[in-house]
Amino acid sequence: MPQQRSEETRANILDAAVRRFAIAGYDAASVDDICSEAGVSKGAFYHHFPTKQAVFLALLDGWLKTVDAGLEGMRQPTVPETFVHMTQLLPAIFAVADDRLPMFLEFWTQASRDETVWAATIAPYRHYREHFADLIRDGIAEGSLKEVDPEAAAQVVLSLAVGLFLQGVLDPKGADWQKIGEQSMQIIMNGLAK
Repeated sequence: MPQQRSEETRANILDAAVRRFAIAGYDAASVDDICSEAGVSKGAFYHHFPTKQAVFLALLDGWLKTVDAGLEGMRQPTVPETFVHMTQLLPAIFAVADDRLPMFLEFWTQASRDETVWAATIAPYRHYREHFADLIRDGIAEGSLKEVDPEAAAQVVLSLAVGLFLQGVLDPKGADWQKIGEQSMQIIMNGLAK
């Protein structure tokens, strides 16, 4: 029972931090504001997080775990099919990001000012670039993709993903982003197809 209460308190702090960072921005959102929003004491806050930055980084980590969980089980019979199938994750990614655009912008803003946040923000890009490069290597090995520089091709795929994400959160009703993502990925895969 105490463990469950502790997990609920931590979740409340994270939810409150999302709202406070989105409303006030990282710098202006104080630990007091987050505690008030979460209905917890500062002692409870510091029991779970040593700093406001730790909350910020936990939010980033939580969102990335959601993306990683979605990528699991995406493998299809061929690598090009796998990449196109991955675009089905876009609606779920956008749904999580829907009310958090200001917070995501804060991540990028903070990353430009704080080396710890920069390292935590750039690490996923590098992780996904390597994941995509590994898939491209697999596609070359299976014969579905032509011989290309896997890192360069992975960078193109990552650029598409980041670009779609930004467009989708900035203009969610501007297009059917899942369909645009699928079509765009198909264009890239057609260009890489053997």
